[in-house]
Amino acid sequence: MTGAKALWATLANHGITTVFGYPGGAIMPVYDALTFYPEVRHVLTRHEQGAAHAAEGWAKATGQLGVCMATSGPGATNLVTGLADAMLDSVPLLAITGNVARHLMGTDAFQEADITGITLPITKHNFVVREVEDIPRVLSEAIYIARTGRPGPVLVDIPKDVQLAAFHGELLPPLPRREALKPAPEVVERAQEVLRSARRPVMMLGGGALDAAQEVTQLARAWNVPVSTTLMGLGAFPASDPLWLGMPGMHGSVAANRAISDADVLLSIGMRFDDRVTGRVNGFAPHAQIIHVELDAAEIGKIVRTHVPVRGDAKETARALLAGAARLEHPEWDAQIAEWKSRTQTPDHWGAGYAIKAVCDRLTPDDILSSDVGQHQMIAAQEARFEKPRRWLNSGGLGTMGFGFPAAIGAALAEPGVRSVVIAGDGGFQMTAQELATLKHANIRNVKICIVNNSFLGMVRQWQELFHEKRYSEVWLGDSNPDFVKLAAAYDVPAYRATNADDLPAAIDAWLDDPNSALLEVVVPNEHGVFPMVPAGAALYEMIETEPGRTPDLSDEMEKAAEEANNA
Repeated sequence: MTGAKALWATLANHGITTVFGYPGGAIMPVYDALTFYPEVRHVLTRHEQGAAHAAEGWAKATGQLGVCMATSGPGATNLVTGLADAMLDSVPLLAITGNVARHLMGTDAFQEADITGITLPITKHNFVVREVEDIPRVLSEAIYIARTGRPGPVLVDIPKDVQLAAFHGELLPPLPRREALKPAPEVVERAQEVLRSARRPVMMLGGGALDAAQEVTQLARAWNVPVSTTLMGLGAFPASDPLWLGMPGMHGSVAANRAISDADVLLSIGMRFDDRVTGRVNGFAPHAQIIHVELDAAEIGKIVRTHVPVRGDAKETARALLAGAARLEHPEWDAQIAEWKSRTQTPDHWGAGYAIKAVCDRLTPDDILSSDVGQHQMIAAQEARFEKPRRWLNSGGLGTMGFGFPAAIGAALAEPGVRSVVIAGDGGFQMTAQELATLKHANIRNVKICIVNNSFLGMVRQWQELFHEKRYSEVWLGDSNPDFVKLAAAYDVPAYRATNADDLPAAIDAWLDDPNSALLEVVVPNEHGVFPMVPAGAALYEMIETEPGRTPDLSDEMEKAAEEANNA
C-alpha cells in the first residue's frame, strides 16, 4: 500500500462517501489510487473553488463533513475562498492538497505554494504530512478537529513523494466524538431568573442553533418568547409559528428589528453578533439584558455587552433552560409586535422581489434553497419560509459571489431525492457558471437554477444610488451579459425564460416540472432595491422601512452610455 492508498482507505474508514475535487501533477498519485476505492465517489468540478463550495453545500445541508481536494500551487490557492467562507460560517470541511516533493519544498519549485502558511488564518488547523506513516493519524485528527466543538475547515497538505512512498503502518478508526458541553447549573439559573423578569423578551437564533432546532423551538414556546432567526439561523425555528418575527439586521423585517430595539431581555443562542445583524453596536438592543449562549468562548462579549454569558452546547443549554420554563404573559408586547408585523410589505409589482417570491412560494418544506450573494439573497431570505433546519444554504460571513450554484450541487448530491434550488444573480452566477458541466458529468438531475437578471451588480448599484449620488461605477452588466438560455443549452441543460409577470407562472411550472436539472432566467427591471434596510453605521431602530421614491428605469440610460463608450 502506498501513502495515496492509505489516504483513501482512511477516508473510507471514516465514512466519507463523496469528495469534490480537481486533479493535477502534485496530487496525481492520489488520483491514481482513487481507482482502487470505488466506495468513495469523486465529483470532478470545473474549478477548485467550485469543489470547495460544493463540499460546503454538502456539509451545510447535512451537518456532516464536506471534503474537497486539489493539487499544489494554483489548485490549492483556488480553495482559499471556500476555506475562508467555511471558517466564517463554521462549516465542517476537510481540504486535501498535494504539494511538491519534500526535497523541493521551499525552492520555489513549479506549482509550489506555502498553502499551510496561506491558510493559517482561515482554518481551524492545518497539517503538512512529512512521513507516510502519519497519513492515517493526521487525517483522523483533521476530521475530528473539523467536526468537534465549533465546526470549521481543516487543511491537510501531502507532498508528492509522501503519496508515493510505501506505507506499512496501521489504518485507524475514527476518533470518538467529544461529549457535548453542558452549561454550568448556576449560570442556567441566572439566565432563567433574568428571563422570568422579562416584559418584552426576544430570542435570537443563529447558525449555531440549527442542530438544536427542536430544543430551541420547545424552549421558545414554553417561555412564550418571540423569535428572530438570523440569516444563518433561518430554519432553526419554524416560520409558520406565530412567535416568529423574521430575520433581523441590515435587511431584516420591521418586526424583528423593532422588537430587538425595544426588548428588555434578549436571549441569543448560537450566534456571533455580526455587524450586519447588530447595525451600530452602541444602538443595538439598548434596553435589554443580554443572555448569550455560545459554544465558542471567544465570541461571548466580543461584540456586544453580555449580562449573562452561558458557555455551552446549544442543544444542551436549551434543554437546561427548558427545565425551569415559566410561561411569560405580555399582552401589550404581543399587541405591539402584531402592529410591527402588519408593516410587512408583499411585492405586488413586477420586479426581482415579485419573481423571487413566486419561486419561494412554490418550495416545499423539504426543498433545499441555496442563494448566491446580493439583492436576490436578501429578498430570498425575506420571502422564503423555512420550517426545518438546513434547508437554507448561503454564504453569510464572507458574502462570496459564486457560492450558490456549486453549493446547490453539493446539496443535491448529499440528498439526491430532494429538490435543490438555487437563486442567483446574473453577476454572481457567472463566477462559477462553468459548473454547469458538473451537472452533466455527474448526472445530477435535481438542481434547479433561477437567475434573476437585472443587468446590474444589484446590491452595489443600490448603495451607489443611495449613498454615492447615483454615480453608477462599474456595475452595469447589461451590455456584456451572455444569453443565459443559450449558455445553458451549450451545456445541454434545459432552460426557460420569463420577462414579465404574465409569463412567470408557466415558466416556473415548466422549469420545476422538467425531470432534469434546469435553468430559469427571470429578466426583471434593473433599478429596484431591497427594503427594509438599515444604512451602514445606523442602529436597527433607524431602519428605512420602505423604498424611497425613484427615477425611471435605468436601462435606457445605461445602454445609451454603453453605446456612446463603444462608439468612442
